[in-house]
Amino acid sequence: MNATTYEGYADLIGGLKHAGMLLYIVNPYETTFERLEDVPDYHLQVWFPFFLLIALENAILYAKKPSSFRLNDHVSSLSHWIMQETGRVAFRGAEYYAYIVIYEKFRLSSLTWDSPWTWYMTAVAVDFCYYWVHRANHEVLFLWAHHQVHHSSEEFNLVVGLRQSVLQQWCSFMFYLPLAFFIPPSHFVAHHQFNLIYQLWIHTTVINDLGPLEWIFNTPKHHRVHHGCNIYCLDTNYGGVLIVWDRIFGTFAQERAKEEIIYGLVVSPQSYNPLYLQVFYALAMIGRSLDMGNLRDRLAVYWKGPSWQPGLPRLGLDEFKVNVTSRVKYNPQLPTWQSCYIVLHFCLVLYTHCQLYDEKTQFSQELHGISSTAMVINNVCALTTLGLLFDRSKFAGLLELTRCLCYLYFFRYNLITSSTSRSLFALPFITHFYVASCCLWIYDILRIAATR
Repeated sequence: MNATTYEGYADLIGGLKHAGMLLYIVNPYETTFERLEDVPDYHLQVWFPFFLLIALENAILYAKKPSSFRLNDHVSSLSHWIMQETGRVAFRGAEYYAYIVIYEKFRLSSLTWDSPWTWYMTAVAVDFCYYWVHRANHEVLFLWAHHQVHHSSEEFNLVVGLRQSVLQQWCSFMFYLPLAFFIPPSHFVAHHQFNLIYQLWIHTTVINDLGPLEWIFNTPKHHRVHHGCNIYCLDTNYGGVLIVWDRIFGTFAQERAKEEIIYGLVVSPQSYNPLYLQVFYALAMIGRSLDMGNLRDRLAVYWKGPSWQPGLPRLGLDEFKVNVTSRVKYNPQLPTWQSCYIVLHFCLVLYTHCQLYDEKTQFSQELHGISSTAMVINNVCALTTLGLLFDRSKFAGLLELTRCLCYLYFFRYNLITSSTSRSLFALPFITHFYVASCCLWIYDILRIAATR
């Protein structure tokens, strides 16, 4: 570990201690449960300390290079997180249903739930399955069409760890189902969370080398390679917690000190609209399939690799892949007032989203009711229009005006605030804020029209 990296790492850990955050190794005896319903939502417990970690990372990066912070990319990543988390909370673990049914009706044996050996076996088994889940997400186009959301950022930082596809979990969950023949659901659900939570911290450039740990564990150094779109980075380092799977199965790649890693997709989508980024690749995949000359190739498009073409191996050949050696990052500049507007409205969306985690609020308990559904729809629309503002779309102002007017309409008939009567959104000044937003966009639209 060189001096610069050590200082950054020490600053990061020291900052966490000063923030009062407790760092500890997960204790098997404290995280073992007999019943599935007793397993905590560990994702919920980790969000606050992780956001502190994000703040500290930005402080370190900003001290080294002030231009390192990009509001558009941060808001885009957080927008994907809000959309994905809304689905996770709304369906309340429904993706685990098939696992539970297989375990209850078809299990071949049942490991003792209170044995520490069961805990450790589950940890290794879940990580082994994750390796193949992750590998399939890169090597099967149908799965990659969803997983690409996570790779769509041209940056590599902790916030990128939150950038996830809404549908990916539903598409890749089948890879874990063999574990249901012998691992209790309570163990699986706990370790599935641990496995994903571990991977949040490895999305950073602050930490360079962790010495002997690099041989066993997936680290920021290994994961930077995985997120690169340089030729040597493609289809490598799929491990979740352990990097040994990549070393065993031949997909490991070492970071090259003299070659700068270019992050993002090989062809940048050039957008900050989260709704577009969630679906554009799937639509392109369907179009690519329809363009094939015969039924066999049309079907092959979905299950072969993203670089496959008729006559080539399943994953394609390097000489036919896009060779990314440099990149001018997509970074449209906005007027200061629009950046401030985006920050304020995004904070309102984030506040609303956080109410989903409070089980005491009616908003959380009645997520499928008219009021709560309207608020979720408003959040998705807000994230979409804010993304269009970052893209400087000519339709962004009109769409944002329409969204604000719709909000006021639903607010007028209590369809948004009836289940959140004690929330921030029930306060009159929020209505005034939306009225002011409408006036702002009316003025801006008329101003632009007058200059044409």
